[in-house]
Amino acid sequence: MRPSATLAMTAAAKERIRAGHPVIGLSAGEPDFDTPAPISEAGIQAIKDGFTHYTNNLGVPELREAISRKFKEDNGLDYSPNQIICSNGAKQSVAQAITVLVRDGDEVLIPAPYWVSYPEMVRFAGGVPVALSTTVESGYLLTPAQLEEAITDKTRLLILCSPSNPTGGVYSPDMLQGLVDVLARHPHVYVVSDEIYEHIVYDTEHRSIASFDGMKERTMTVNGFSKAYAMTGWRLGYLAGPQPVIKAASKLQGQLTSAPSSISQMAGIAALEMDKSIVDEMVASFRRRRDLMLDRLRRLPMVEVPEPQGAFYLFPDIGAWLGSETQSGNVIESSQDLCMHILENHDVALVPGQAFGAPTGIRISYAASELDLLQACDRLDDAFAGLKRRSE
Repeated sequence: MRPSATLAMTAAAKERIRAGHPVIGLSAGEPDFDTPAPISEAGIQAIKDGFTHYTNNLGVPELREAISRKFKEDNGLDYSPNQIICSNGAKQSVAQAITVLVRDGDEVLIPAPYWVSYPEMVRFAGGVPVALSTTVESGYLLTPAQLEEAITDKTRLLILCSPSNPTGGVYSPDMLQGLVDVLARHPHVYVVSDEIYEHIVYDTEHRSIASFDGMKERTMTVNGFSKAYAMTGWRLGYLAGPQPVIKAASKLQGQLTSAPSSISQMAGIAALEMDKSIVDEMVASFRRRRDLMLDRLRRLPMVEVPEPQGAFYLFPDIGAWLGSETQSGNVIESSQDLCMHILENHDVALVPGQAFGAPTGIRISYAASELDLLQACDRLDDAFAGLKRRSE
């Protein structure tokens, strides 16, 4: 397994901050909002009530019942509480679904750009990650034709992330139906659907692939509390799927970590039961920031930026700048070179596209204040203005 590039870039940025540099960090996938008060108060109350002991390995029944209701109300999915396991973040939920399903040598299809951890989780499970490259023109979304061409007798799993990290792309119901039509011809292929950014969408709707005919029995649906509820540090996610998969995931979790924090679980119940207008306000703020960043980044010469319909990331294609030179004469051979140049000379932390299986892209998180975003854009203007293409 390789280390996480997002964590590595965040660590490099923090190192510069400790050295006194005014770094603006746009590398971490973390909302900058505080956890909403009703959630925090529920966690505090759990501590006061002495609810600080081990819980059922699957998670407390009350939380799984609340998640079951959420699936029915938000996604039209009927999962019983014993078809749900709560884990230490959606990351653990994804990892457990992959580990349970993937056998040595199995192929796992992963649309690229992809979240950095998917291929490493597949390798850890003994599988073979197969990246399916998408394009700027398609909004970085997988097409049915690509999926059909990629499936082989060894294909075990398709990992789908919508809304997407790192691109913000969202599969519409029609797009999902196209993928479902392909999967219907290949019943040996399962799906892990990562829906952690479900509530952060703009001018579109989120649809769970498990809600399509014939898909619930072969889909592992992952979600959690980190992104929409600003609960990254609480470490609480969940996995829903067929009972045999959940039973196997419970066995794995019982040997590795046991259930998530009892305090976080009480906070999770409060998150699902609180007034959703709190989440809507955060999403409205993310939308303003997206529009601000889109406007500024599209002014950069030779940089293509698809408009994301969800999450809080932009994924510009900077391929036209590869091969350019910095003012000091260093050649920008890769997006890694470009991100390090921008960090070291302009104090903005971004994540190179290589980490996401897209070497001509960079991921920009706009989960930061509008003031920081405007200052970061000014610095990016200076960074690109200081590059010289070899043909110039």
